[in-house]
Amino acid sequence: MAATPTPASPQAPPKPTWDPRRPVPPFPWLRPTIRIRLTLLYGGMFLIAGIMLLSIIYLLAANALNVGSDLPFRILSGEVSSDACNLRTSRLPADDLNRALNECVNEQRQHALDDLLSRSLLALLGLAIIAFAFGYAMAGRVLSPLGRITRTARAVAGSDLSRRIELDGPDDELKELADTFDDMLERLQRAFTAQQRFVGNASHELRTPLAINRTLLEVHLSDPDAPVELQQLGRTLLATNERSEQLVEGLLLLARSDNQIVERGPVDLAEVAGQAIDQVHGEAEAKGVVIRGTREPAVVQGNGVLLERIALNLVQNAVRYNVPEDGWVEVTTEVQHGQAVLVVSNTGPVVPAYEIDNLFEPFRRLRTERTGSDKGVGLGLSIVRSVARAHGGHIYAQPREGGGLMMRVTLPI
Repeated sequence: MAATPTPASPQAPPKPTWDPRRPVPPFPWLRPTIRIRLTLLYGGMFLIAGIMLLSIIYLLAANALNVGSDLPFRILSGEVSSDACNLRTSRLPADDLNRALNECVNEQRQHALDDLLSRSLLALLGLAIIAFAFGYAMAGRVLSPLGRITRTARAVAGSDLSRRIELDGPDDELKELADTFDDMLERLQRAFTAQQRFVGNASHELRTPLAINRTLLEVHLSDPDAPVELQQLGRTLLATNERSEQLVEGLLLLARSDNQIVERGPVDLAEVAGQAIDQVHGEAEAKGVVIRGTREPAVVQGNGVLLERIALNLVQNAVRYNVPEDGWVEVTTEVQHGQAVLVVSNTGPVVPAYEIDNLFEPFRRLRTERTGSDKGVGLGLSIVRSVARAHGGHIYAQPREGGGLMMRVTLPI
């Protein structure tokens, strides 16, 4: 949180990213998945081929029956009766008799073609249903390796880098993809393990000398006979050492929070925000800043220590980067649209919108030097963003009209 001149417009929220751990939506069979598309392709090709075959058979049958043509013979005289054509037994002239017979036979030919067409359409419909069902089953069988790859990717997204696909079967493109994915996971696990080992070693190696320096300085300052110049120098070195400790702690926390949170539990943001306010209350009173706001229960699944760090960093920044007189900080928690929301607003210097993104970069401040500031080490908002991302959430910053900022953290419940 920092200072600068000019009004600003709200920061546009980041585009939503794909989350492999998101729940499966209702009616998954309505999604245009590859399996559905392959089923439609198989069934559609069968349906087109069936329609073409039916059309050819119909045309060949119509051509063989010679619908509409005259009989290959002529009756010169006699009597004819037919129940199908409703011809009664009577003596007719030869021309009338031949015409009546032609109409009767053509009617029977057309009836046979219509019957052939209707039965063929029913047979085609039944075979199409069977073809679509068979295509759906075969597409599922062919794409089953992709399902295993997807499930493994979801498990890996939850920081379980030990999972492997280990796909069996023919050495085809899908097995090659699975083997490549397994190799990538192996390299990622080695890199992740090396990073964890490095963070642990760095934590020990960096904290120990700083703790020793702090102890030596405090012992020296406790000596009442020490010269005033040395006491002043000791206090300066102690402040520098404390700043270095804060920097080391911030860097280590930032490195840890960039990873997904494995151990999760129910955490109430209202309780976390209350603890952060209690820790900053003394500093706020010293600066004449009033902390207010209503905090409703908002329980999320996460790491309580890291979530408390989010609230503490935001409230500390809101207090430190405030106006000299009549300043206030408003801290609220609530549940909105299925998400837990923590909002920290404050009065303060005007912040331009184009500087918002820079606030979340490590060691970046507004209108202050990169070193020498007594307000922090420049990692507060970087840690907040990393912790929020590790919990599957987001943080949005929006300048307030008249000065100050509104920080909005959203976390999935």
